[in-house]
Amino acid sequence: MAAADPRLRRLYESNGAPPLWEREGGFATLVKIVLEQQVSLDSAAAAFRNLEAALGTVAPERFLTLDDAELKRIGFSRQKAGYCRGLAAGIIDGSVDLAALDGMDDAAARAALTAIRGIGPWTADVYLLFALRRPDVWPMGDRALVVSMAENLPLDEVPGYDEAAEIALAWGPWRSVAARMLWQAYLAARGRSLM
Repeated sequence: MAAADPRLRRLYESNGAPPLWEREGGFATLVKIVLEQQVSLDSAAAAFRNLEAALGTVAPERFLTLDDAELKRIGFSRQKAGYCRGLAAGIIDGSVDLAALDGMDDAAARAALTAIRGIGPWTADVYLLFALRRPDVWPMGDRALVVSMAENLPLDEVPGYDEAAEIALAWGPWRSVAARMLWQAYLAARGRSLM
């Protein structure tokens, strides 16, 4: 991957191989990714820690025992609480089968995920990348990725999400690796880590 693109080779030489940042597939991971939508990773991580403290194991049945006030104290917006309640109910009633995603190709898995209320393309792609460990996923709409592209490729300005996805096509079938390299560079420049 790095050998094919000198810009990525420079990232590899500076930062080494990117971490996989693997997450176990299932309800808890998808809830965590929903919490990460459009907020800082630190605030999402704090809310998820609060959820774990309240429930012990983050499981659909346990999640549904929490009322609106409890979820708000934990760090859920009303909207995200609704999304996660719907996800939990779908898993319990069998209309959502996250285990079945393993046997689907990327397009089918993305379609199955985005059919769930509150799961958009970014959330689906992050799940594919971290939980299902798919090699050729580009999380459309990820602000850190486009900022890192501007800083590290380098580009004259932060690209729009469509432009970033076009640039990333050159890294197929290993776009997940490129995304990890760019996230790693973004975080390293800010003295942070993803998980």
